[in-house]
Amino acid sequence: MSNCCSDPTEIPKLDPRELVREQARYGDLLRELFTSDPERLMLHELREANTYLRELAALRAHYASVRLAAIVLLDEVSSSVLQRIIDKEPESEMGKAAALQLQKIQ
Repeated sequence: MSNCCSDPTEIPKLDPRELVREQARYGDLLRELFTSDPERLMLHELREANTYLRELAALRAHYASVRLAAIVLLDEVSSSVLQRIIDKEPESEMGKAAALQLQKIQ
């Protein structure tokens, strides 16, 4: 085998700078969680979260503002989650927001 190509079975090496960056981000996140307003922190992190975490927040977040923000951020991939919210709590503020978001994406 020549040295010109990378071996696909070899585990990719971790860049130490990336590790330090992630450790610093995690430390900042913990510091904010313990010293700041958790609701505000969740709202901030929700914008950068993946679809699964947004769906989870829309279904079960403790703070109503976080649930509403998560519902607004859901897209057509998450239409089944929006329908679950509508079915579970049709007359609540969450159900109405989910119905509005579902109409918007369809």
